[in-house]
Amino acid sequence: MFPRCLTLPASGAATFFLWGPRQTGKSTLLRQTYPEAFRVDLLKSETHRRYATRPERLRLDLEHWATGAQRPIVIDEIQKAPPLLDEVHGLMVGKKLAFALCGSRARKVRRITTSSVKAPARRFPRAQSAPRICWAGSAL
Repeated sequence: MFPRCLTLPASGAATFFLWGPRQTGKSTLLRQTYPEAFRVDLLKSETHRRYATRPERLRLDLEHWATGAQRPIVIDEIQKAPPLLDEVHGLMVGKKLAFALCGSRARKVRRITTSSVKAPARRFPRAQSAPRICWAGSAL
């Protein structure tokens, strides 16, 4: 993997969105940065059906997982199941859990949902939204 110019929050420290074009290494970056995270990959059909039809399953699954240390929860391709954002918001406020929400189509999420999760989550500036490749101190 190429070195990245993007610095993500410490494990479990903050909730944030990571948007960027497909195949730029967002998922790989999150996997390497947060190896201990609970992962929801919505590109997998079974996982997508599980959470898109009943978003509350996320809360139920995390009740068994989130014990003790603050570890991040990574939801990849969040734009595929916007109703999950309401559950994410409830878990952020009620359980103080941290999420890394990753996707390639931010416009779809903005258009479909009016969830208040957008306000408390950290958003990287547009110039940094996609991981960039660094070569000898310059970003491509």
